[in-house]
Order: sequence, then structure tokens, then C-alpha cells
Amino acid sequence: MSDVVEKTLTALPSLLSLDSQPGSAKLSTHSKLGNLIRGITELTSKHEEEKLIQRELSSIKEQVSSPSTTMRQMKELMVRSIYCEMLGYEASFSYIHAIKLAQQGNVLEKRVGYLAVSLFLNESHELLLLLVNTVLKDLQSTNLIEVCMALTVVSQMFPKDMIPAILPLVEEKLNHSKEIIRRKAVLALYKFYLIAPNQVQHIHNKFRKALCDKDPGVMSASLHIFLQLIQENSEAYKDLTASFVTILKQVVAGKLPMDFNYHCVPAPWLQIHLLRILSLLGKNDQSTSEIMYEILDESLQRAEMNHNITYAILYECVRCIYTIHPKSDLLEKAAKCIGNFVMSPRINLKYLGLKALTYVVQQDPKLVLQHQMTIIECLDHPDLIIKRETLELLFRITNAQNVTVIVEKMLDFLRVSKDDHTTIDLVGKVAELAEKYAPDNEWFIETMNTVFSVGGDMMQPDIPNSFLKLLLEGFDSVEEDKKLRLFAVNSYVSLLQGEPNKLPQRFLQVICWVLGEYSHLSKDVEPDVLLRLLVKLLDTKSCSNETKTWVLMAMTKLCSGGAALSVAHEVSEMYGSSMDTVLRQRVQELQHLSQDAQLQTRVLPQCASHKPVEVDSSLSFLDGFVSEALAAGAAPYKPPHQRQEELSRSKALSLEPYGLSLPISMSSCSVTDRQSPTLLSMSSGLSGDSTELSHKGSSTTLKLDGVKRVWGREGYLAQKEPAEEAAQVEASSPLQSSSQKADEDSSHSQTPTQTPDSEHEKQQLASSLFVGLASQSSGSVGGKSEQTSQRFRRKARNQDKPLSSSEHLTNLLVSPSGSADNLLLDSNSSSDLISSPEQTHVHSLDLTAANGTCDAEAELPDRDVKGLKSPLSRDASVPAADFTPHEDPDRRKDLCLTSHLPAALSGLSHSEVTLVCSDQSLDLSACHVQKDESIEFVVFIKNSSDSAAHRVQVQINCEELEVSCVCDSTAEELKSNSVTVCQYFLTVKRPSVSFELVGMVYYQKPAGSLQTAQFSYKLPLTSFIRPLAVSTEEYGTMWLAYSHDTKQNLPLMSGEDEPLTATLNVLKTKLQLHVVEIIGKEGIVACCLRPDQPCLVHCRVHAGMLAVWLRSPVPDLPDCLLYHCQRALQEH
Repeated sequence: MSDVVEKTLTALPSLLSLDSQPGSAKLSTHSKLGNLIRGITELTSKHEEEKLIQRELSSIKEQVSSPSTTMRQMKELMVRSIYCEMLGYEASFSYIHAIKLAQQGNVLEKRVGYLAVSLFLNESHELLLLLVNTVLKDLQSTNLIEVCMALTVVSQMFPKDMIPAILPLVEEKLNHSKEIIRRKAVLALYKFYLIAPNQVQHIHNKFRKALCDKDPGVMSASLHIFLQLIQENSEAYKDLTASFVTILKQVVAGKLPMDFNYHCVPAPWLQIHLLRILSLLGKNDQSTSEIMYEILDESLQRAEMNHNITYAILYECVRCIYTIHPKSDLLEKAAKCIGNFVMSPRINLKYLGLKALTYVVQQDPKLVLQHQMTIIECLDHPDLIIKRETLELLFRITNAQNVTVIVEKMLDFLRVSKDDHTTIDLVGKVAELAEKYAPDNEWFIETMNTVFSVGGDMMQPDIPNSFLKLLLEGFDSVEEDKKLRLFAVNSYVSLLQGEPNKLPQRFLQVICWVLGEYSHLSKDVEPDVLLRLLVKLLDTKSCSNETKTWVLMAMTKLCSGGAALSVAHEVSEMYGSSMDTVLRQRVQELQHLSQDAQLQTRVLPQCASHKPVEVDSSLSFLDGFVSEALAAGAAPYKPPHQRQEELSRSKALSLEPYGLSLPISMSSCSVTDRQSPTLLSMSSGLSGDSTELSHKGSSTTLKLDGVKRVWGREGYLAQKEPAEEAAQVEASSPLQSSSQKADEDSSHSQTPTQTPDSEHEKQQLASSLFVGLASQSSGSVGGKSEQTSQRFRRKARNQDKPLSSSEHLTNLLVSPSGSADNLLLDSNSSSDLISSPEQTHVHSLDLTAANGTCDAEAELPDRDVKGLKSPLSRDASVPAADFTPHEDPDRRKDLCLTSHLPAALSGLSHSEVTLVCSDQSLDLSACHVQKDESIEFVVFIKNSSDSAAHRVQVQINCEELEVSCVCDSTAEELKSNSVTVCQYFLTVKRPSVSFELVGMVYYQKPAGSLQTAQFSYKLPLTSFIRPLAVSTEEYGTMWLAYSHDTKQNLPLMSGEDEPLTATLNVLKTKLQLHVVEIIGKEGIVACCLRPDQPCLVHCRVHAGMLAVWLRSPVPDLPDCLLYHCQRALQEH
């Protein structure tokens, strides 16, 4: 037996018993690490913590340097060093000892050594070279644990220059017999591709092989690489579309091992990866998109569970459907899914719906119109994230007709926002909208003034530069140019006459440039008065040196002799000896040009504003100077990003606060004679609506503005004011009832009671916000029938694409269901009353809800009558108007109607007789009766008026059910206070989670007028389920013959019996399933909807869960039955 095997066998007992030792789940009371942690938690000041850590580090340094320290002791010392580094204290002396531990220790010690190295060092650390040989040796080891540790380190922090040395060994591991080795090898190659893509170009075919690996873990790891590759070049991987679709089908069908499931959802993160890949492959490609239509439809149907991870899958499905080549029925289902999200009272789902709406609004603007009132309510939502996402949605739908209202909402939010990132983002968006859709000059200038005031110095530098460039270039009309510039001058003069010290620095710089360029257009402002205002601004303490250079440049343009000479002389004496060289240069320019009017006219001509100067952005005139400096030994120039990268490499562990990501780059642009004082415009290259940030100057100090002070010299500072608690959104428990969920969810998003005035205001706001989204041929919606033409020629205007239909905006409020389980079910949002336009005397009945209330957010409770366990509900979205709600019928009324049941049905189990429709003449009630092989639906029609009703007729339809009338449903005459009964046989044509019967009632009054009404009645699938008595042999034969199946994990029930028996008993009782046989930890169950629609269930106890496998010859039956199994176990 080799030495490696002996070491492995020696280390495995301690490794395997590590978690089984007493007290292994918590720190030992005598360990030094435990004492260190307890000592830190007992301290009251930062200073005491520093003293304690320094003593600890000194002790560790002394022990690691001792030759008598064993490897076991070194392992503990490394753990303590890691903890000190985590607290922000440098322990660089232990770096080399961590590498030694990884090289020389046994398996457990090597693991700690590798862990310490991965935490201590970065990819560019010089000590990492000492680890290369150790990694090479471990990759060639026959010990699986050592190979895994080496591949883990390679994936995390291996230097880019050393990749060629280990790449062949990592490639070999793709063919290893163990799945975990192949998976880690794929992840290592993925890291290599990210940091050095050119070095792994030759092994792209091996990535394809990994995609077809028999182990799902290896296949899942390869998807990371393919997602990156397809993002860069999707055309090269179109041939893999069918493979990705096949994989997704297997995942959705539950063909992967149960270990990949999360909350009974099969491999959700794998599904999300695959959906993102498919969206990239199907974009703008009809043939490729057609391959994935079926699986996208199936993914939408299967993801109908009450858990956040399924909502994430649905969101990715929606994005994929709207990204690929469109298909009408998929778009309708995706739109319905978005609507369910937006209408949900849960904040997380509402945010998800707004996010999806923002993504799809360009493809389907009409979808926003369906939820306009909900969007209006989101503008006043207490959650800031909801508000911000709503503004993002409004930004996407802005046009020339609604720009003023949307910009006003954005500015209102900016005035109260305290988040820098949100401010920078929204300021850019407002500036872009104002530039694209400004209705007039005054509105544009006032809006930009507000942007500069609110955005302050945090805004992107390209926003003021773009504004100044727009003023410089102007419009196609010279007269319009003059009006805009004149209004800007008058506006800025009034601001300087107020309190300029409260204005941001960038705004002051814009004011100075505009006044210097165009103040001559105003006849009301004398140059001397303007000079005094600029001098006053120059003397304010808040004015920075950079702003002072802009002020001096403006004064230079305005000084033209006379009284201006004394002002120029006064300023020159004050700032001529400044330490700022740029400031001194501007003072000298002011002094000389103010004394020489001819020179000033030649250098700064007013008529040359529109003539751009050609600028040599490469500074080629300095080539000779640079060559001489390099020859003399000067260091070559390094761009800012290269210097920042080199600086980061010199630090192993950066303890500085995070800086902003993008440095401001100097980019060439059209610069005129009258430039900014810095000679070049600063441009970040970002659009106004970009969410990326740029560096704010060169300062890297930590900004503590607005941060509560907790630590001081005296130690911990007691808080004088109670901390304000943030609003918390609690996720509803899956075991709570639907009504409880509705109550809890609604409590998180409660809004003040709406008055008629507030509702009217919201409708007016909606007509202003969403104007222009409907078809232009449909007329004016918000009072603006014509679209404002483009004001600025520099930026092209994208006209809104007209919609295909000419429909008016509707302001319908659709109340969402309070039950999260019914969030994704197919339910009508409203049921309109049907009337015939040809008949002038037809009136609609006033409808009431089944339980006597019209609250659409309350879900009906389950009714159990005579042992029947099937819950009943009806469509809660039927509108009600002009009627007094009936109270719940009492028991005597129920017995009264039950007595009218036909004799053949009186002895059978039936649901509670429920009122479904009522008006001044008729009361309609209904129930369903359980028969051995079918369901019989019974409608009771009672004449509650004093006069008779004639030709009473009921018509019932349902897409998924076959409805057949037992007898003629027409009653020629229904006398006062009498009851007639209509009977219908119901059989399942196509399985569904629930079935909705839609009925129409017709009758005539004595006066001859025809009355009509619509009602609905819902039946769950459980009402049709019947036990299927088969033997074990028959079960086996049937199992092999059926092809439609699904798999899922369900929770086990606890009770007096075994968990499997108790769980199956619950399903048997609630769903009327037949338990065929239970053998050990496995059980088989059978049921049917009718004799030709059976469904078989195989159950197995696995890892504390019940793994169920359902099969049926009917395509949708396994999924529907699985849904009710989950509901039954959750409600138990």
C-alpha cells in the first residue's frame, strides 16, 4: 500500500469524526480562539479592541516563529490569524506560514493552510508563486481530497501568468472518473476564461463535452461558461439550442436527482441559467425561437407554487418570452403573469412586476395601460424601492405629451431622496428627458436649474457639459437660439441676486459660462452690475478654487474698459498671489485683456461662438518634448486605470472604503474659442440615464456625512435618541391559511382610505402620465391631441410607435387576490354584464358574491357539508353595483333549498347551497352533488318577488368541462316565492387546477321586458377525483403504459402512524385517493377523474421528504394533482 493511501486512511477517521465530536457545533470553552472571541465581545471601546488584538498578534507571531510548534498547533494559529485579519488588522507575518502549512501538513492541516492562503493573498501577491509547486503536486495526487483542494484554490486566486503551467493538468481532470473532480475542473476553466480567455480558446470543444456529461453537477457547471460565451458571440452556439431546450425539459419535468431541488422546485438556479441562455440565442431569430416555444409554455405552467424561487423563474420566463421572436399566446400568458405580480399586495412581488413591466414596456406599451392605476398608487408607496422602480418605468414611457408630469414626479422624489446613487441616476434621467422632450424654452431652463440645484456636485460631469454644448449649438432657428439664451441669462442673474452661496459649485460654473457668453443679449442688465455680482460670488467662502477660475473667465469676457478696469485691478490685487497656479493664470489674463480692448476682441470674439476650433487631442506638438524626457530617464506616462491597478496589487487586503468604479476620462469634444477654464470638457462617456458612477475628484477619504457616531475617545457612545425601526416585510408561512396571508400581506402595503376626490385626482394623473401610449388614431386621452415637435436638433427624437388597435384608456381597478396560491391561476379580472344592443328594454341584474360580500381580496373559506372535503369558491371579481349585499344564508334557509333537491340526489353528499346571483326578482343558488362517476351541478332559482317570472332559462358553459343538461332547463312560469331546479352533468374534458362555470340567466317580467344576468361558480379538481381500486400487478402494468409524468418532493406528516402512512392517510382523506399498497418506505396510490383518465402516484421516503412520482395518460393531470397534493399537506 502506497504512502499516499496510508496517509489518507490515517486522516479520514479524524475528518469523518470532526462533526460528531461532542461540542463540535460550538467553540470549545478552553480553545484560544473561543477565548479571543469572548474577550472581544466583552470590550466597550475600539481602543481596547486594538490593544487586545495587538497582544494576540504578538503572541501568534512568537509561536509561529518557534521551531517547537507542531503542525496541529500551527493550524490553530492560522485560524486565529484569519480571525484577526477579518477584523481588519494586518497579520502579514503569518502569510508564509500559511503556505508552509498547505505544503507540509496532512489533509486537515492542508485544508486550513489552503483556506488561509485564499483569504490572505490576492492573485497578484508575490508569495503566491511559492504555492504553484504545491498545487501542481496536489493536482497529480491520487488523494481525491487533495485534488479537490487544489482545484478550489485554482478557481479562486491562481495567478494569470501561471495558468499555462497547470492548464494541461486541469484539462486531464475533465475526464476523471469522479463527478466532483470533473465539476471543479470545469469551474477552474471558467475562471481561466474570465481572466485569460485567449489561453483556453483551444478547449472550447471540451466545454461542449462537459455540457453532455452524465452528471448533472458537471453539466450545471458548464452552463456558466456557455452563458459567458453566448453573451459574446451567440451565432457560434446556435446549434446547441436544441440541447439547451432538452436539458430544460428534463429539469422542469423533475428528471434530476432530488438533491438539486430547492423548496420542492426542481433545480431553480439551473432553470434560470438556461432561460437566460435561451433568451440570448433566440433574440431576433425566428427559427431558433420556435424551438423553445414549447418549453417556455411548460415552464410558465409548472411554476405555480407559493415560493419566491418560483417567482424568480417566472420573471426569467417573462424576460425570455419578450426577448426572443414573439409568439402571441406566449405573450398573453407572460402579460398575465406580469399583471399578477403587479397586482399582488406583497411588496417583493409588486417590485418584480414593476421590474418586468419596465423591461417589456418598449415591446408592449399597452400592457402599462392595463395597470395604470396600480402604477399611480405605487408613486405614493411607502417603500422607496417601489417608488424608484415606478419612476424607472415612467421614464421608459415618457413622450412629448407626458414629459412635464413625469419630470415633476421625478423631481419631487429627488427632493426627498437621501441616497447618492438614486440621486445620480434620476438626475441623469431628468436631464435626458428635458433635452429630448422639452415643450418650451422656459420649462427647459427651469427644469435644468432644478436638476443642477438638486443634483449638486454628485451629478455626472457630462450633464452640465451637454447643457452648455446645447446652448452653444442652438436650434435651426436663430430667433429660437436668442430666446433660449436670453431666458437663461435673465434666470441666472436673478439667482445671483438672491443667495448664490447655497448653489452647488457645478451650477455656479454653468451660470458663469452662460453669463460670460450671452449676457450681452440682455438689454436690462448692465455689464458693471453683472461684474459686481460676479465679484460678490468670488468673495463667498463656499466658492471653490475651480469655480473661481470660471468666475474670472466670465469677468475677462465682460471687462471692456471704463469702470471695469477698477474691478479688474481690485481682483488682480486680491488673487494675484494665490497659491493656485490656474487661478493666478486667470487673474493675469483678466488684467491684460481688460487693458487692451483690441486684443480682447481678437482673442475672445463674440461672433465666433458657433465656429468650433479643431483641437489636437493627441497633443502631437509635444512629441519632441516627450521624446527628450524619455531619453533623459523620465518614467513613461501611465493612464489612471493602470496606476490604480498597480496600486491595488501592492496591497494584499484592502481595508479602505470602496471607491467609485469609473475614473473620469479626458475626451476630446468640440471646443470653441470661449472654452471652459480647464480648456477641455470633462466627459465620462456615459449617457444621462446611466447608473454607473465616476470618481468624485481624487479624494479617497471615507465620507461620514449623515452617519451616526457610535464610537469616540471615551468608548461606546450611548444613543440619546431611539433608533428608528425600518419597515420589515415578513414572508408568509406556507402553513397559514389563505385569509391569514391576505391579511398579513395587505398590512404591509396599506394605504389611506381613498376618498372620491383622491380617486378622481388619481384618474386625472393617470390620464396625464399615460397619454401618448394608446393609438394616435384613438383621439386625445389627456387633452393633448398633437405631439410636441422636437426642440433640439442635436438629439434625434424617437417617435412613439402607434399601436395596432384604437382603444381608449380605461381606469379599471382590479383588486388582487389575497391568496398567494391563487396568484398564478387563470382567473378573470372582471366579469362584465352581458347585454344585447338590439334590445332596448334589457336590464342587467345586480350581482352579489357567493358569501354575501363583494370584497375581491377576501378568499372564500372551504365548506365541508356531509363529509364532503372539497373547498368551494366562486369568482370574487364579479362587479357589484346598486344593490344591498345579502347576508350569509343560515342553516334553515340551506335546509329549505336542500329540500328541493331531486329524490335521486337527496341521499348523496353535496356541497353547501351557496347564493351566486340576486336581484329584486330572482335569487340564484347552486351546489354540486358527488356521484360515483360524475358531478352533478344543481341550480336553485327562487322567485322572491310578488309577481311571476316567465320563461326562466339558464345556460352554463365551461371550456374544460363537458356540461350536459339532465332535463329541459326552461321554466315557462315561476310563481312568487316558488323554487325551480336545474340539473347538469359535469365531466372533465381537460384537467385543470380549478374549473369555472360561467352561466347566464334569462327571464321575462309580466311587463314583457327581458332580464339577463351572468354568474360564475368555481369547482376545484378535487371534486372530480375518485379512488381507483387496482391491484399491485395491475398498477405495475398501467405504470409502464403511461408516458406523462412529473416528480416533486413533498413534506412528510407526523402523527401516531409512520410518516409515510400518516402522509398517505392525509392525501386519502382530503383528495379521496386509493392507497394500493405500502411496503417499507415506499407506497403506491391510484385515482381517476373518470375511468379513462387515471393517475398513478409512487411515493418514497427520501432525506426526510416524500418523493412523489405521478404518471397518467392525460397530459396535464399529473401537474394538477400534484398542486392539490401540496395544498392538502400545507393546509393539514
